[in-house]
Order: sequence, then structure tokens, then C-alpha cells
Amino acid sequence: KMLFYPIEYMGTEWYREEFVPYGFLGWQGVVPCKTEKMAMRLVHIVTEKLLTVEEAFGHINPNTLASLLQPIVEQELEREPYGELLVKLLRPVLPYILSHVVTNLQKEIDDVLDLKSVVLEAFVRDKVVLVELFQKVGRVELDFLVESGLGFGFILGLGQMIAWVIKPKPWTLPVAGAIVGYITNWIAIKLLFSPVEPVKVGPIVVQGLFQSRQVEVSDEFANFMAKRVLNSGRLLESLARDAEDGELYSFLRRQLPYPVPEFVVLGAVRAIGRAANPREHRELHNYMTKKLDVEQTLAYRLKLLSATEFEDLLHPVFQEDEIILIAAGGVLGAIAGLGQTRLGWGGPGATIKAAITVLA
Repeated sequence: KMLFYPIEYMGTEWYREEFVPYGFLGWQGVVPCKTEKMAMRLVHIVTEKLLTVEEAFGHINPNTLASLLQPIVEQELEREPYGELLVKLLRPVLPYILSHVVTNLQKEIDDVLDLKSVVLEAFVRDKVVLVELFQKVGRVELDFLVESGLGFGFILGLGQMIAWVIKPKPWTLPVAGAIVGYITNWIAIKLLFSPVEPVKVGPIVVQGLFQSRQVEVSDEFANFMAKRVLNSGRLLESLARDAEDGELYSFLRRQLPYPVPEFVVLGAVRAIGRAANPREHRELHNYMTKKLDVEQTLAYRLKLLSATEFEDLLHPVFQEDEIILIAAGGVLGAIAGLGQTRLGWGGPGATIKAAITVLA
């Protein structure tokens, strides 16, 4: 839970460094605290190794997309003075104009749409998105941390019990608890990602838990990204951003001769912004989702990554302040041990109480 929550810092502001999850009597989840840094690593993986916007938009048929956009463009132009008359004049040639524009947009899409910004903004604008992504693709690993903590804690706890039977001092349980908690977290986190490559130990092949699930995780990651980050609505919204100051306006202005009024170009940009709503334009978005093929492309490419490259997908969550997470186990173990001592299970008389516990 400390990896992801709380989303915003909770505690006193007396002392706290920027991008550090802990403060004086306060904590913020590691992921939401370092959203931008972690998101940048994901952006690098997605845009450098998995997907290009030119490739994705290259699957779209310009004529089909033009026909789906035409009613939206017409509705937007009709809002202008004498708009209905303008639309009647343009309607016969509008399909050809739109098809021509879409064709050229496919060629220049890298200059008009910054894929890195789309991915980064999706995570930075709403920290919950990044938290939910890591929770989804790392759910097995997170469950393992909890379950292995119980198992390793029990085994190492037997040693803790022996320690206070042999040395029944007030400090025995807190110190032993700190050691148990620290070692438990250290072992659990190491087993998630080590060894990176499969290693054969006798008849058994050993590999980090996360790397061994590469096929399953690839499908889950791709599904999340296609639905929450690189969906057609977000891509169209990013295209239409900044109106006359945006890249789309500059592109359209280059494509359409200057006798074409500025309000027509701006109307086209606004139409793309309106088209970003999937509830109002379901047919358009169904077509774009199918043709962009983001989910299948990401899943396929992820499965082709080496184990070392694939590890970068989730390891940053645990790598960032890993020592703090391990040390937190030690601190909680010490607190638990102190509580046991306060309840009378340490110090004078501990040997007799231990014997009673075992016999009972």
C-alpha cells in the first residue's frame, strides 16, 4: 500500500524534500510522488521500442476517415455566420478536401502529434492513472509481496521466538522483529525481478516472477494503454489542442490555400476537438480503435522484448526508494516487537511464558 497510497502527501509540512515520499511525520505513495520520473521511463519504452504514431495512423483509410469526419466538420461550420450557405457550397467538394488533408496528415503526423506528450500528460495530469496501471500489470507481484511476507515472516519469526527464549531481554523482541521485517521485505522484492534471465538449477528453471509472466503482463499492459492512455479520444483531443496556436491549425493552414477564410480552418480544428468525444461519435471511434490497432501492436512488441528490457516496465516502482521500502519492513517489525514486549511477551519471565505458549 505504501507504494501507491496516499495519492497526495499526508502529514506535516515541517520538513519535506521535493520528489521524496517521506517527510517529517508524513508520507506519500512512492508512485504518485515520482509520477513524472516513472512516467518518463514508460514514455521511453512505449515511443522508442513499441509504437510510432506514424505507423498507427498509417493503417487508416483516408477516404473512410474523411467520410466519418465530414458531418462533424459541417456541423461546426454551420455555427458560423452564413454557415449553412457555406456548407451547401462546400458539400460537393468537402469529401475530396478532407481526404486530401487526412492523406497529408498521415505523412506529417509526427510533426503534428507528439506521442511522447500524449503519454506523459495522461499520467502526470492524473496520478491515479499511473497507479492503476502499475497495480494492474503488477497485481501478481504485489500479492506475492503480501503472501511471501506472511510465509517468510513466519519462518523467520520462529528464529525471533528462539531469540527471546534464549535472551529474554526488553530489547530482544524489537531488535529481532526489525531484523525479521527487513530480511522478509528484502527477500520478497529480490525474488520479483531476480534472476532476470532464466537460470537452470538442476531440473528447475528459476527466473524473476515478473519476467516469467512476460506474455500475460504484455497483454494486460497493452489493454490498459489502449483503453486509458492511447485511445482514439485522447489522440484526437491532443491533435486539436491550442486552437490557432496548435500544430494542427498550422498544418491545416499549409494545406488549405489562403483564400480559405481563417474561421473555416479554426472550425475544422474545433470539429476535431468535438470528434474526440466517443459517446457522441461512436462509429468514428470504433473505426479508429480498430485501425490504429494500438492494443495488439503493443502486446506483440512487448512480448518480443528481452527480459532485461521488459523488466523496466515495472521494476522502477520498486527500484525507486527500494531501500526505504525494505527499511519500512524493519521499522514495522521493531514496532511489532515492541508491542509484544509491552504486552508481556519479552523481558523477565519470558522463558516461562514461551514454554506455556508452546505447550498450549
